[in-house]
Amino acid sequence: MALETLRNVGYIDGFEVCDLDAMKNDHSFKDPDGGFDWVKYDEHRKKSPIAIAHGINTISFRIQQGPIKEHGMNGCQVDTMIKSSLLIIQKLNEEFPCRENSIAITKLQEALMWLEQRKKDRIARGVEGFYKE
Repeated sequence: MALETLRNVGYIDGFEVCDLDAMKNDHSFKDPDGGFDWVKYDEHRKKSPIAIAHGINTISFRIQQGPIKEHGMNGCQVDTMIKSSLLIIQKLNEEFPCRENSIAITKLQEALMWLEQRKKDRIARGVEGFYKE
């Protein structure tokens, strides 16, 4: 049920969501023998680090490896995972509102606020995007 809340979500935190089930039905992802072209899928995933496979109730994230200024953007940050969780709980809370969901939403928003504060501090010190304290 939880992952179902993301069924038609195209983007999370600016990243396109790869829907594996939809891609399996997309003719542009067929190999010459008519099977699924996993090489093409892997190439697409390099640009889109979030993948959902509703058929097996799975979401996966490719995490940024190394600082962006040193390695370029090659994945998402932990905040993207938190934003994904927040989106799921918000949508569940629309259908099944309760105090506990509301508190969880507030705490996830608070976590994002602290990560943003950390980033602002690192920018101010000129160390954002580098392996430096």
